[in-house]
Amino acid sequence: MDLQLDSKHVLISGGSKGIGLACAKGFLAEGARVSLVSRDLGHLESARSSLLGDFPGAEARIALFPANLRDPEMAAVVVDHAEQVAPIDILVNCAGAAKRTPPDELTPQHWREAMDAKYFTYIHLIDPVIKRMAARGSGVILNVVGSGGKIAKPVHLPGGAANAALMLVSAGLAAGYGPRGIRVNAINPGTTRTERMQAGLEVEARTHRISFEEALAKASSGLPLGRVAEPEEIANAVVFLCSPKASYISGAIVSMDGAVTPMVV
Repeated sequence: MDLQLDSKHVLISGGSKGIGLACAKGFLAEGARVSLVSRDLGHLESARSSLLGDFPGAEARIALFPANLRDPEMAAVVVDHAEQVAPIDILVNCAGAAKRTPPDELTPQHWREAMDAKYFTYIHLIDPVIKRMAARGSGVILNVVGSGGKIAKPVHLPGGAANAALMLVSAGLAAGYGPRGIRVNAINPGTTRTERMQAGLEVEARTHRISFEEALAKASSGLPLGRVAEPEEIANAVVFLCSPKASYISGAIVSMDGAVTPMVV
């Protein structure tokens, strides 16, 4: 299927690893150009090497922007520089994650830190990008959020609150900017085999003196599909939702947890 993304410019936060990097690969495969944002230039350069390994000759379609998106001014500079490459047609937010903390250990600082780490890193890019998109009369924003915003887990309350806020923002901006040609959606991935999960499973394996494969099997055992998601599977949904083939999908909050949470709403 031709997703009609050839030559589109996609800005991806958190694009150096995990789901963000998988999204970059998906968009490059469709002929788009990608601008990747991450705090660590070394990670960005590694991501570019990985992308060029899959897409030789795509140097001109890959741009890197190291930045701490907790800083709104730095985020605005990223948008300015990215728009010098080409107008941003699509924004995919994957950056930031909040730490898990038991309820008795929570302090007001934990709540603030979670909002800075996840909520504001998204907002600081969304705000300047969506206004430029609206001025041009077209654009797509896709927020990769997380199921913690729908299910209140005691050890993930600050991060879950940030996720819930992002879901509301996604739906609200879709309604507010739809008349101006903008679509906004969100995806809530479940357990996904990223570098973060890999590191956690390696610790689990060492702690319980089992193999990595055994730790992975243990993590997968309670999942209805019998396995965790691969980043590419999440990316496939992201790329489709950002394409003209999904032209009437806006304001959607899409769960991608492999039926772990049997929710109607």
